[in-house]
Parts: sequence; structure tokens; C-alpha cells
Amino acid sequence: MPDPTGPVEGWAAALTPRRPDVVRIGLAVPLSGPLALTAPSALDLAALAADETNTGGGVRGRAVELVTIDSGRPPAVVAAEAAALHEAGAFDVLVGYHTSDVHRALETALAGRVRYVFTPPHEGGGRRPGVLRTGPSPRHQHAAALAWLVGHRHARRWVLVGNDYVWPQAVHRAAASVLHGLGAEVVGEMLVPFGPSDPGRMLDLVRRSRADAVLLSLVGRDLVAFNREFARAGLDRRVARLSGALEENGLYAIGGDRTGELFASMPSFAALDGAADESQLALQERHARRAGPTAPVVCAYARGVYDGVRLAATLTGPGRGRVARPAAQPPRLARADGLAFHEVPTA
Repeated sequence: MPDPTGPVEGWAAALTPRRPDVVRIGLAVPLSGPLALTAPSALDLAALAADETNTGGGVRGRAVELVTIDSGRPPAVVAAEAAALHEAGAFDVLVGYHTSDVHRALETALAGRVRYVFTPPHEGGGRRPGVLRTGPSPRHQHAAALAWLVGHRHARRWVLVGNDYVWPQAVHRAAASVLHGLGAEVVGEMLVPFGPSDPGRMLDLVRRSRADAVLLSLVGRDLVAFNREFARAGLDRRVARLSGALEENGLYAIGGDRTGELFASMPSFAALDGAADESQLALQERHARRAGPTAPVVCAYARGVYDGVRLAATLTGPGRGRVARPAAQPPRLARADGLAFHEVPTA
């Protein structure tokens, strides 16, 4: 197996003659756009997954090579480039994390011609042939967390705030149904475009509605900006927040939280109290050995990409068989404590 190498840019791979002893895994990672702050973690963990696969003998003796596509751009741009790159032989199978509007565009553009592993929380609904979604659906991700907050934080009045695209829309529909079943109510809702916006309107909605809690389906830098202004306005001390997109990079970017009222329901996270699963702790240790003490944090998105690359390696070559639906991960809830997460038992 070759020595560890970094990912190859998509068009550079397309213009490089194919070697028969290499399997190319496309890596659709948001190098720009609202989720770009999470990209360094994901690139590191994807490279670790490729290195470990190659150390173990590769894919039936063929080495894994990663090929990057910037999935932080508009959906039509990402989908058109991915389709062209696959047609040019740049990758054999695709692993991606990005917003769900990009996910939908890629599904349509690739149309079952290439295996596609989508790793973050997804919007639910049907999936096209050849697509694996390894993250949770909106109801699976949020139901237990909402129930815990209603029961333990007496959060009866909820405001729903998110970016205006398919995943937050699906999250809000699922949350409204779950909250109704719990005897709670949605007292306000707002969806905003990506990018800089006036957080004052969202904060005013929280104040006017006398909300006990806010469900946040903002992502990336927009989630960071909202949480900073929420704390600056003093609302963090009396109104709980739950996010299905807050991970370690985002928590660092807002400067942490010590109010005990900021919660996350991502599929994985690094917990300092020993509650993190053993595979997560072992992954963090292997990442630190490979990348050194200044390595980016192993965030929830990065963990998904690591698992996605390992899974994608099994989907290439002869005898790859039918794409199976991966087993659902158990729902998780964590409370922010400074710059770390601590798991909250919800069962």
C-alpha cells in the first residue's frame, strides 16, 4: 500500500490517468459556504479512514485515494460538477456531507449511476437507488431530546428557528408533531436564508412569544451567529436551546456555554465525562496520533465522514451486492458545558 497522502482535487483527479491498483472515493465536503468551519475535521477523518483501509490491505488489494468536491456551493453547481467528474472517471463511489438541498440535487444528477453515501442527519422521505443515508431522520434525531426537555426543563412553549431549505423544514414538521403529542405547543416559527441576516427578528420572536425553549435548525456559521447574539441578549440564562446541527467546532466558535441550557442532538460527540462510546474515544486517539496535538477536533460531522469512507470502500469492486439500509443509531442528547459536551441520559 502507498504512503499516506492527502486528498486530490476533483479536476486534478479527472485529468490524471487511472491506475488499476487504486479505488477513488469522491469526498463531497463543504470547503466553502455555511458549513465550511467543519471541513478541516472532516478532511482529517476521511484521510484517517483511507489510511487505515490501505494499511489493512486496501479494497481487495487496491489502495484508496480520496478525491474532493466542494459541496458548500449552490446545489445545481455541486451536482453538475459531481456528475461531470464521475463521467470523467474521477471517482468510483461518493461520500458526502452537506446541506440536504445539495443532497437532493446530487441524488437527481447521479441518478443511480454511482453509489452515494450521505452521512449527516437527513431530511427523511424516500431515497433513490444506490443512496445510503447513515444519519438519522428528523423525528428519530429529535423526538427523545424534545421529550426530555419538556419533561425535565418544563419546556412547554417552543419557537422553531432555522435556515430556509429542506432539512429545517422537515425538522420543524417533525418537531411540531412530536411536541403536540407531548402536550407542548409551537408558539412561533421563522425560516431565514443562508448568510448574514439580522438576528434581532429571531430574538424578538423569542421574547414576544414568551418561549421556554428554541429548537434551532440553523446550520454552520448561521447557527454560530445566532447563538452569539442569543447570549449577548441575555436570553441564554432563561430559555433552553436544542440544536440538531451543533457540533464541537460550532461550540468552540460561540465560546462555549456554561448556562446548562444549550443542548445538542447530533449522532455523536466527544464527551469528557466518560459517556462517549468506546469507538468514539478510540477514534479520537488514533486521530491525535496521526495528525498531532494541533489536529482539528473530531466533530460529529467528521465522525460521519470517517464511517462513510470505511463503508464506501466496501461498496466498490466485484461482488459489491445490493445497497443495504444501515442500522439506525440510537438518539443522543448532550448538554454544553463550557467547550465540551456531556451526554444526557434520555431513556
